[in-house]
Amino acid sequence: MNIHEYQAKALFEKFGVPIPKGAPATTAEEFINALAVLPEGPTMVKSQIHAGGRGKGTFTDGYKGGVKFCRSKVEAREVASKMLNNTLVTKQTGPAGRKVQTIYFTVANEIKKEYYLAILLDRASSRPVIVASTEGGVEIEKVAHETPDKIFKVIIDPAYGLADFQVRELVFGLGFNPAEGKNAAKLIRNLYRLYWETDASMVEINPLVTTPAGEVLALDAKVSFDDNSLYRHPEILALRDLNEEDPKEIEASKHSLNYIALDGNIACLVNGAGLAMSTMDIIKHFGGNPANFLDVGGGATREQVVAAFKIILGDPKVKGILVNIFGGIMDCDVIANGIVEAVREVGLKLPLVVRLEGNNSIAGKATLAKSGLTITNGDSMADAAQKIVKLVAA
Repeated sequence: MNIHEYQAKALFEKFGVPIPKGAPATTAEEFINALAVLPEGPTMVKSQIHAGGRGKGTFTDGYKGGVKFCRSKVEAREVASKMLNNTLVTKQTGPAGRKVQTIYFTVANEIKKEYYLAILLDRASSRPVIVASTEGGVEIEKVAHETPDKIFKVIIDPAYGLADFQVRELVFGLGFNPAEGKNAAKLIRNLYRLYWETDASMVEINPLVTTPAGEVLALDAKVSFDDNSLYRHPEILALRDLNEEDPKEIEASKHSLNYIALDGNIACLVNGAGLAMSTMDIIKHFGGNPANFLDVGGGATREQVVAAFKIILGDPKVKGILVNIFGGIMDCDVIANGIVEAVREVGLKLPLVVRLEGNNSIAGKATLAKSGLTITNGDSMADAAQKIVKLVAA
């Protein structure tokens, strides 16, 4: 689960990570009270959407930049009025963009130098890793590609936690002077505590900055959380902004389905994430384009299958459906009954190809055959993929 910058900054403040003073606003009327919290002087106006590249983005009305420096609070209010309820398009939003429904005002601090700092899971070692660079405020992927020597990592033993010598290694590696180093060390320790105690999957500061006064501040904040841990953190779950999520993905989560919308026209309903990935790959291999990732899990019920079909058909781009089930724990006949019920309930008119293998697959295939419905059987994953691609192209 992702949260907005202003929400991440509130968490930073709670855990003792220094940030510039700021306040959010969701209406033009709230601009006055939000700006009143800030001192007079230069002010940053920041559009709040769940996507990166806001500063380089363009609104659909042609207004450029979702993050703006303003010389005064009066100018900040004028700029904010151009952003609020406007649609911002960035490299990460796609051409549809995202509607800006919250504006975040912050003090515009004088910057001495910018850095990059993030904490995430290192999958190779299955341990937390702190990634740091002296090159902040730019795309870290570009830095990694062009100047990888400017990025260094510190892997943390979760049983021991962040050690003092590792904090010193980070402070030294980033080149802070003694006064800055003391502040940076405290920030790093508190940031790791936030990451660990909230079950975050990633915490990123870009840029982390120093000021002429020796302060070390998080100018930006990006935090995402492990969905599987949210039951332990109702206060974090309350930060979820459903306006930033695909309605189909929201509906899928209500039925414990893993769904991600894609740009193709062949919908996939599969049990198991690995099989789902393979299914999308083989559709592409035979010239088709998957419309979604949809994993019903290893023990899906008939009700979940019906819900999955309804979610799939909520996407107007879908022109055909491929169901690819390998029954282990799952009973293929249960899935078959769910498919039959779903097809009848929604009055499916689109091509449907079903491949069933594994546990009770013979009974499942018999259920489909006896249904009298127009369902094409796939003898193998490759056969099923070829058939749905041909049916959609016909």
